[in-house]
Amino acid sequence: MNQKTARPIDPNSDVAIAARVTPRPIEEVAARLSIPAQALYRHGPHKAKLALEFTAGLEAEGAQKKRGKLILVTAISPTPAGEGKTTTTIGLGDALTRLGARTAIALREPSLGPVFGAKGGATGGGHAQVIPMQDINLHLTGDLHAITAAHNLLSALIDNHIHWGNRLDLDARRISWRRVMDLNDRALRSVTVGLGGPANGFPREDGFDITVASEVMAIFCLAENLADLEARLSRMVIGQTRSRRMVQAHELEGIGSMVALLRDAFQPNIVQTLEGTPALVHGGPFANIAHGCNSVVATKSALALADYVVTEAGFGADLGAEKFLDIKCRQAGLAPDAVVVVATIRALKMHGGVGVKDLGPENVTAVLEGTGNLRRHVENMGKFGLPVVVALNRFTSDTDAEVEAVRAEMARLGVEVELCNHWAEGGAGAETLARKVMALTDAPSSFHPLYGDEMPLAGKIETIAREIYHAGRVDFSTTALNKLRDYEAEGFGHLPVCIAKTQYSFSADPKARNAPEGHVLPVRDVRLSAGAGFVVVLTGDIMTMPGLPSVPAAHNIFVTPDGFIGGLS
Repeated sequence: MNQKTARPIDPNSDVAIAARVTPRPIEEVAARLSIPAQALYRHGPHKAKLALEFTAGLEAEGAQKKRGKLILVTAISPTPAGEGKTTTTIGLGDALTRLGARTAIALREPSLGPVFGAKGGATGGGHAQVIPMQDINLHLTGDLHAITAAHNLLSALIDNHIHWGNRLDLDARRISWRRVMDLNDRALRSVTVGLGGPANGFPREDGFDITVASEVMAIFCLAENLADLEARLSRMVIGQTRSRRMVQAHELEGIGSMVALLRDAFQPNIVQTLEGTPALVHGGPFANIAHGCNSVVATKSALALADYVVTEAGFGADLGAEKFLDIKCRQAGLAPDAVVVVATIRALKMHGGVGVKDLGPENVTAVLEGTGNLRRHVENMGKFGLPVVVALNRFTSDTDAEVEAVRAEMARLGVEVELCNHWAEGGAGAETLARKVMALTDAPSSFHPLYGDEMPLAGKIETIAREIYHAGRVDFSTTALNKLRDYEAEGFGHLPVCIAKTQYSFSADPKARNAPEGHVLPVRDVRLSAGAGFVVVLTGDIMTMPGLPSVPAAHNIFVTPDGFIGGLS
């Protein structure tokens, strides 16, 4: 027997905690939001999809029905010490349920890249998790596989078109559409396809991105309905002809097949927290290289069904939250009612210069220094006109003096800090945060995006760099500037921008922690996502196909003889 298969399960691990909870039947969970059993397509007893007819009906009723309050959970810049954004999203949702509120949680689906790479899972932690956690972390209902297949079908159609005569006169040197897979594999970043002679097509340079960076994923998460999904897929630009005309995906005549592959996946997934709060888990674009938000159809369905909807955007507020507010809300007509910025004392110490092995002893000086990162994220959210509360996930090593230092710093901004213990206590550990959030959402939303549609593309990039990252200037490569000019000439100047940047810093340098200022943001390239409705901006050394770390999480995942999957966290 494999040694890892035989080893015991840690009783304090997330997977063991989740295993001790008996999930409610999914029909019972759905009934909390008045979702009838006939609207569910069940994938076993504890997960289901919401039928398209049901979500379409919610969309039709939307104009006559008051929507719920939308709460965005974001965080400081991530560190190895951990912040707990997803855990807080789930704990807050459970706390609102405990207070008697009709609540839904809206989350992204985990990508297999991080699951087998650095993170090992993305379903919360401790007593604030969504379940069934093994299913959600691995395949759930197969949505990401459907997106991978639809994306790669278009790739196959492109090379097939060239092989059979190239009627469109595609320039093989200017095909911008890359293949995808939902795993980290640096060896696939740059490849050559079509080798082996005439029967295998024409050789050309190609490459792979991770599925969660695919434009099909972005479209999947931004489309309002199947008709919108088809229209957006049709508008995708896949390359240029030899006369430099942009070629759209519909010209390959396979959009109907792509929609067919995505139809069932497009239905939102419903699961539950450990305490039975309904959670819609649907779509999963990365926030460092994509727009980092769950699907619009899931968010709008939740808003039509619940009084409070708690959602999250990936990584720190400079990435996921900015994109949620400037891309998703702009396109979908959403207006958040409040923002929760998540932090920990340990993470603030790291931003204050303390090494990961020295985080235990009290260090108020380092905490005060590290609050520079928290302060900037909080101030940035205010630039969107949104009220903010700080959720401080408490560790047993945190001292009262360290906590009070954070409170005092935030008080200068007029922002309250709520201590949270949902990891250990579930929803009960986030009730004070929930009460504060409910109070914040009582006021009308004053939300507005950071920049207007009419601003030039380079100006939008510079606005984010200046206002959100506090960069001194943006250094555009000649390639990037030429492409931006071409996009504007083709009528795409009104689109928002999606900046691909390291998640670890406000700058493009992942080692520059805390709150660097005056740095240069290097823009090396840009990519048009015409169907998704934004321009991707590649900065620094950011990669659209990640690699595995030296010790990947895949080393620690195992299956016991009775089929229990361990090692996920």
